[in-house]
Amino acid sequence: MVDHDKLRDPNAEYTMRDLSAETMDITNSRGGVRDAEITDVQTTMVDGNYPWILVRVYTDAGVVGTGESYWGGGDTAIIERMKPFLVGENPLDIDRLYEHLVQKMSGEGSISGKVISAISGIEIALHDAAGKLLDVPAYQLVGGKYRDEVRVYCDLHTENEADPQACAAEAERVVENFGYDAIKFDLDVPSGHEKDRANRHLRNPEIDHKVDIVEATTEAVGDKADVAFDCHWSFTGGSAKRLAEALEEYDVWWLEDPVPPENHDVQEEVTKSTTTPIAVGENVYRKHGQRTLLEPQAVDIVAPDLPRVGGMRETRKIADLADMYYIPVAMHNVSSPIGTMASAQVGAAIPNSLALEYHSYELGWWEDLVEEDDLIEEGRMEIPEEPGLGLTLDLDAVGEHMVEGETLFDEA
Repeated sequence: MVDHDKLRDPNAEYTMRDLSAETMDITNSRGGVRDAEITDVQTTMVDGNYPWILVRVYTDAGVVGTGESYWGGGDTAIIERMKPFLVGENPLDIDRLYEHLVQKMSGEGSISGKVISAISGIEIALHDAAGKLLDVPAYQLVGGKYRDEVRVYCDLHTENEADPQACAAEAERVVENFGYDAIKFDLDVPSGHEKDRANRHLRNPEIDHKVDIVEATTEAVGDKADVAFDCHWSFTGGSAKRLAEALEEYDVWWLEDPVPPENHDVQEEVTKSTTTPIAVGENVYRKHGQRTLLEPQAVDIVAPDLPRVGGMRETRKIADLADMYYIPVAMHNVSSPIGTMASAQVGAAIPNSLALEYHSYELGWWEDLVEEDDLIEEGRMEIPEEPGLGLTLDLDAVGEHMVEGETLFDEA
């Protein structure tokens, strides 16, 4: 394995914006545990319905913070790369350390992508550690509380996602049996009418099929639940406009990601062409990327993914920017309990929180990863008053469900 402590850092040879405590001459004693230093950073990947990357920050005060990066490959190596930039630093300086990592990794792509996802995992772990050191919940570190619990919407699937009646039946089952009053279905499912899925164009029979899914599911739950629909960046601008217009007569909570995520000018055109609410944001990075969606009001609802977009403080900053345009925040989330609770903590602390996604209702052991029980009840996630994120990893469960070949990180 590469020894990242000895890896050359070319940026350090010429960058003037090194934000380390040593360079910034941050030497004053703070007293007691507030003088803690980071001693190590470790990761473990769990094989859930997504490959979840758990991150731990260790301190010389005996306090360990746990976070989560957005799923998939690459983050663990990047986190190992950044560890030398963190060891010896004070974990309470969350904002400076976030900017320090962004600056140190600028030559390796810290504008977006996996570098920001890796930094997000560290940033969440720092909030957990800082909360434990200061004996306050994480929501207190990002502004305090607007609500005791966060509304959760459940992302639903069926064995036949293209069958409107199968979707309707699942909607009814989940709303009645689990108490959710907010759900979401995929709408970019095969209709059987496609001629060429590569060109992103929707033919009229395809739109009719999607309308059938929307009609069946919204009528099945009626006023009992809000229903959103996800398109996963699948369609042309023109097709997205036609689809959104066809859905205007139905009670659609929002239509998510109808066009590819790169061109926000097209996204703005689609949003402003329809009364169907449009939600976008999971594939956009940092407050800078979200700004180009929010300032022109190219979305009706913004949907950042906290372990991907930059972490807890960055999501708070995005929410503040969105609030300037009276845009609500519905956080995208496909995380383990760690990333989900980090998102919920921010959701409790921002005024414009609409809902938080939950994507693991079919995974029987999701909650087993932590010692706490009943994290989501009747479609709500209560915010714990314990320090940090308020969750304790069950290392036995983490070890049982690790990705093959992975190594379990050290105990707290």
